[in-house]
Amino acid sequence: MKIVIVDYGVGNIQSLKFAIERLGYQARLTESSEEILNADKVFFPGVGEAKNAMAMLNDKGLDQTVRQLKVPTLGICLGMQLMCQQSEEGNTQGLGLLPCVVKRFENHLKVPQIGWNHFDWVKGDLFQSLKPTEYMYSVHSYYVPLGDWTIACSDYGTPYSSALQIDNFYGVQFHPEKSSFSGSQLLLNFLKL
Repeated sequence: MKIVIVDYGVGNIQSLKFAIERLGYQARLTESSEEILNADKVFFPGVGEAKNAMAMLNDKGLDQTVRQLKVPTLGICLGMQLMCQQSEEGNTQGLGLLPCVVKRFENHLKVPQIGWNHFDWVKGDLFQSLKPTEYMYSVHSYYVPLGDWTIACSDYGTPYSSALQIDNFYGVQFHPEKSSFSGSQLLLNFLKL
């Protein structure tokens, strides 16, 4: 199986690569459109600010590459947010793969949300063998509201989508590569889709 991690200069991609290797798989970090389009599974991570990340993706021409993917593709954290139509962070136009708008938390709680949070309302094979009471590690100031494409939700002063899916595109707001057993199980589930 050809597994690639989209390397567009944003994100903690080494920890994701190591998490995949711990499961017994090899993943290649790449910014090559050809390699990405010929993969069996694609990871689309991201950490940082949406406008800058989208500019880097566009500069490398990888925005069009990600839009063309027909294989299971997992957006992680900012990667999930960039899959959406738009983000309030820097008024950024996203890839438009998920018809959602990313919003900033507007509550009395500290942002970013940093730490462990549980997920609920779980649908689909991505969460096979995982219970809603399990926790995942999150770091984010922006969120996707609940909608038709929500497959798991969490709460941080307001309920939000902790996972989304439309067709072959999956997104998780949390970091499975930093989420111990639960995160490893989710990565394994994705690799078996």
